[in-house]
Amino acid sequence: MFVPDPSPPELSMHIALVCPELHGHMNPMATLGGELARRGHRISLLSSPLARAKADACGFGLLPVGVAEHESGYTRRQLDRLAKMRGLAALRFTGQMLCEQTGVALRDAPEALRRAGVEAVVVDQVAPAGAALADVHKLPFVMVCNAMAMHQEAAVPPGVLGWRYRPGFLTRVRNQLGNAVLTAAARPITRVVSEFRGRHGLSRYAFNDTQRFGLAQVAQQPAFFDYPRRELPTHFHYTGPWHGPGRDSESVPFPWEKLDGRPLVYASLGTIQNMLGRVYRAILDGCADLPVQVVVSLGRTGAVWDQPVPANALVVPFAPQLTLLDRASVLVTHAGMNTALEGLARGLPMLCVPVTNDQPGVAGRVEWLGAGLTLAPGRATAARVRDGVQELLTDGRYRAAAVRCRDQLKGNPGVARAADIVEEAFRTGQRVER
Repeated sequence: MFVPDPSPPELSMHIALVCPELHGHMNPMATLGGELARRGHRISLLSSPLARAKADACGFGLLPVGVAEHESGYTRRQLDRLAKMRGLAALRFTGQMLCEQTGVALRDAPEALRRAGVEAVVVDQVAPAGAALADVHKLPFVMVCNAMAMHQEAAVPPGVLGWRYRPGFLTRVRNQLGNAVLTAAARPITRVVSEFRGRHGLSRYAFNDTQRFGLAQVAQQPAFFDYPRRELPTHFHYTGPWHGPGRDSESVPFPWEKLDGRPLVYASLGTIQNMLGRVYRAILDGCADLPVQVVVSLGRTGAVWDQPVPANALVVPFAPQLTLLDRASVLVTHAGMNTALEGLARGLPMLCVPVTNDQPGVAGRVEWLGAGLTLAPGRATAARVRDGVQELLTDGRYRAAAVRCRDQLKGNPGVARAADIVEEAFRTGQRVER
């Protein structure tokens, strides 16, 4: 069992953080980086100029990559395209974007790392360029799972699929087939990373070989928020969630005076795949006749909703989510890891509308724990939303399960333990075992 060293770090280090430029990854990574900075380390984000505002807000440095793509507007156009997608189309396009970002990072980052004097790297699980760069530059690195841990295991359904967890031979075969399909889908990234490693005399990158990655593997996912596992690496640690004291979104304007005390349903489809007008319409119409008040966040600063809004609803471009969750009775969510854990931390039952990527797996775990229901975006109608929200409001079993999750989260060490593990790994240069 890992026991943190109570002594302060002997030397501060310059640590680079490498993760996708997506809020669901960047926010928890920034929380971990902030804790390391509080302990005296110098922190830099290795990212495109899109992350400049985040780096500045956190007091981090920025090691820019992909400057040409940013200045041409290509990066923003790709994100805008992704915002309109869902399901397998969004998953494929996300993979394409990650592959492109991997190539750009491997092209631009070596010089940025050398120039900045980076001494260690913290790498997101879905940013294999970071691990390759660390190996080439002989830098120690720790892998983190900012979203759901994607370690493949026959007993566990693939994280990007909404398959239910069921022990048994047939489901193990099904899961293995799903994992094989995902491994095949990752071949473009595998090829890009392997070619870079090969040019520097290193072994090929294997997408599904997580046993050997990093001096430690740290997840912001709590242990109870995963299916039973038997094959995780011995240096893998559940530590989450990584909730900081606040977020910059909490300062956005909001018409608090319009909240009237009725049970509050807060709805958000996240900040990436969120241009899904039909789903927002179903949420608004589904709750229109219920004795509730609804707040829908479009998840984009400056977004405009030009359709009718029911009398019991508010639609805002961007919302102070944490403060609204403190007041909510039900959460309607895309089932991103961060929002799901923020809801459970408040004992909120959830109607999960998973859009893509790891969201079906997160939704499945919410349902498995008894804390919510799942509704596929393609099946989201006003009637189904109404039935789901009404069931969550009236059946106390969902809230009781969510409260049990809240109580378990209270005992989790969170980001402090994650930072302990990172420091131990970088100080000793040895694997940090459980």
